[in-house]
Amino acid sequence: MTQFRQVLSQHIGQATADGAGVRLTRVFGGAGIERFDPFLMLDEFGSDNPDDYIAGFPPHPHRGFETITYMLEGRMRHEDHLGNVGLLQSGGVQWMTAARGIIHSEMPEQQEGVMRGFQLWLNLPAKDKLGDAGYRDYAPEEIPRLVTPDGVAVTVIAGQFDDGQVQQAGAVQRPHTLPQLFDLQLPPGARLAPRLADGQRVLLYVYEGELGVNGHAIGKSRLVRLSEKGALELASETGARVLLIAGTPLDEPIVQYGPFVMNSREEIEQALRDFRDDKLTA
Repeated sequence: MTQFRQVLSQHIGQATADGAGVRLTRVFGGAGIERFDPFLMLDEFGSDNPDDYIAGFPPHPHRGFETITYMLEGRMRHEDHLGNVGLLQSGGVQWMTAARGIIHSEMPEQQEGVMRGFQLWLNLPAKDKLGDAGYRDYAPEEIPRLVTPDGVAVTVIAGQFDDGQVQQAGAVQRPHTLPQLFDLQLPPGARLAPRLADGQRVLLYVYEGELGVNGHAIGKSRLVRLSEKGALELASETGARVLLIAGTPLDEPIVQYGPFVMNSREEIEQALRDFRDDKLTA
C-alpha cells in the first residue's frame, strides 16, 4: 500500500509592509520558523496600485542566508555593494547569497501596472554563514520550463523535477539543503505526482485556484506543510497555480534578528556590531 505524505498544518499569510512601505503578504516567517527549516520566510507581493510598491526596498543589509525572488509580473532593479546590477523581469529569478554580508537595494523599474511575485528566504548551514556573498540574475529564458503529458506547466527554478515521466534539472542547484522550487500550473482536471526524496520538508502554496493534496482540499492563499516521507499526489478540478517548495532541514539552531539569521545570539550581536562599524561586508 502506498504511503502518502500527511498534511501537518495549513497556514494563512498576514498582510504587512516591508522596505519603504511595500505592501505584501507574509505567507510564513517569524515565530516558529523551525517548523519550515531550511526555509525562513515566504513573502507574496502583488498589486496594480503603484502606491503599494513604488517606494521599493532601499539599501539594506543581510547576513547568514539566501534570498530567492521570483517575478511573475513587473520589473525590479537590484544593486549591491559588490557592484552587481541586475534587472529582474517577468518570469525571471534573482538568487542572492548574503553569507557574511551584503547590502543591496531592490527598486521598481516601473511607474504603473502590475508588480507581482514572491521572495523566499533559504537558510545557510553554519559553516557557510560567513562565506563569500554572491548574486545571480536568471533571465526567463534561462529557467527550464516543461509541460507534462497531463498538461501541467512546470517552471523548474531549483532542484530536479521528476514525476516518473518527465525529468528536468532546474536553473539552480544547491548542496546541503538541496532546495526544490517549482511553479506548477495545473489546468482543470489535471493531476501530478512529483517525486521528492524522503527526509525533505515539503511546502505547497496555492496562489491561484484550488488544489487537492493527497485527497485534502486546499483553497487559494493557503500554505500546506507536509510530512517528510511518502508519495505526493496533486490534482485540481478547476485549475490552480502552486509553488512547490522542498528542502533538506539543517537541524541547526536558528536565531533571527531582522535581516540577520545566525545560530546564536552572540553571532547576531556580532552582526549588529559589524553593521554599526561598517564591517558587515568586510
